[in-house]
Amino acid sequence: MKTGGDNFEFATAGRIIFGPDVIRRAGTLAGELGKRACVITGGTLKRAAPLIEELDREGITHITLQVKGEPTTTLIPNLVEEARQAGRDLVIGIGGGSVLDAGKVIAALLTNRGNLMDYLEVIGKGEKIDQPPAPYIAIPTTAGTGAEVTRNGVLLSPEDRVKVSLRSPLMLPRIALVDPLLTLSMPPAVTASTGLDALTQLLEPYVSRRRNPLTDGICREGLQRVAHSLRQVYEDGTDVGARSDMSLASLFGGLALANAGLGAAHGFAGPLGGMFKAPHGAICARLLPYVMEINLRALRDREPSSPALLRYREAARILTGNPGATARDGVIWVQNLCHALSVPPLGGYGITSEDVVEVVNKAKNSSSMKGNPIELAEGELVEILTRAL
Repeated sequence: MKTGGDNFEFATAGRIIFGPDVIRRAGTLAGELGKRACVITGGTLKRAAPLIEELDREGITHITLQVKGEPTTTLIPNLVEEARQAGRDLVIGIGGGSVLDAGKVIAALLTNRGNLMDYLEVIGKGEKIDQPPAPYIAIPTTAGTGAEVTRNGVLLSPEDRVKVSLRSPLMLPRIALVDPLLTLSMPPAVTASTGLDALTQLLEPYVSRRRNPLTDGICREGLQRVAHSLRQVYEDGTDVGARSDMSLASLFGGLALANAGLGAAHGFAGPLGGMFKAPHGAICARLLPYVMEINLRALRDREPSSPALLRYREAARILTGNPGATARDGVIWVQNLCHALSVPPLGGYGITSEDVVEVVNKAKNSSSMKGNPIELAEGELVEILTRAL
């Protein structure tokens, strides 16, 4: 098992700009990259209003394309064609993780030959992106996915009932503009789901087989902020300090997962998200304590000298604030947090025991599963999913 060390690569967005009201810099920043913008938004155009105002101020022409819900393999080619016909030379995504991922894919396909299926993993040809995408600015309005600093775009294939990625280091956004004030409108349920996604994307890279010293520091800082602020911002969404903490935690989670990988919770989340209409963050949150528990048991039984055991204990001490906490205390802390944030069982999304075998078969070969601190047996994967129902 890899223990992490001095040999590693770290790649991220060309520039990261963080802070309250940095949205006011969007027009100037966009003007440095292009003059004809394609703005990708979610179902609510109102959230893009501050961006549009800044683009207008700088005299940047723009069209707006909407991604309502999950970006799909049928929607994206249509949006790419609209952007191409309009002669766009700049893409700006403003919204949650789905919108930001869609923007990355659209920017890549604008400048590369062929079509979407040429580049998609699993269901496509998986060819490499060889031309730099159109300049892309990613502006998150939620705090959880960290998609503003990741190198892939996740799409839903309704026909195949699976989520798949278009992936390339070239797809890292040119600018990540993170303004915590844009997250103030998130309702409690979305705050919980995205915040727990951020937690998962900090804990899994921290114990990942691909972790490195740089992601370690990022994860520790992010876990501290989640521990301090997630429950607070769930209870009081107007708390700007807590919102800033969670925006940073989300950003840090994106930096960590892009450079250290993930684990079993995300290994399950991909197939489940493709098969059922369930929020990604809620899936991860429900699975996380069971993944932690089974990983700990498997590590103690089969790899008792694994440094991941120490990592779980260190994470527990950060999350609980107790310097004497055990790894088990960390599991309990996550369970209690999920209960406080009203995370529902997976069965509430229509997932039943009859689906377990199919989901496990899809999950065990996922890219995220390869980062798990120990390879889990099929029976252990079945146990995790069954307990989460």
